Amino acid sequence: MSKKMKALEDRMRRFALTFPEAEEGRSWDHISIKVRKKNFVFLGGHKDSDGLFSMTLKLPQSAEMAATLPFVDAAGHGYGRSGWVTVRLGPKDKADPRMFEEWIEQSYRAVAPKKLVKAMEEG
Repeated sequence: MSKKMKALEDRMRRFALTFPEAEEGRSWDHISIKVRKKNFVFLGGHKDSDGLFSMTLKLPQSAEMAATLPFVDAAGHGYGRSGWVTVRLGPKDKADPRMFEEWIEQSYRAVAPKKLVKAMEEG
């Protein structure tokens, strides 16, 4: 993975861990970020994504819009039907990391218990 893609992955990992009760773990070959044992973002690990930034997350409000981007597909194994998408971004692809951070927040809100989301909004 290029330094640019690794830096993007590190930034997304650090951002995801800022949410209440977010924890890092491993699922298969992926970095998984969870809230109360429920995954809300996966980073890296795709065997066909050598050199690419890879992220899978749940986007109940914007999955359809995200899928219009050339580097976004519905997540595999049937998860796409539930609003999960996979991003595979190459070093030459143009994307705003702030958009990815918004998607991570959307995924967190979709997966986290309502009490944690409410506390986050109040805090």
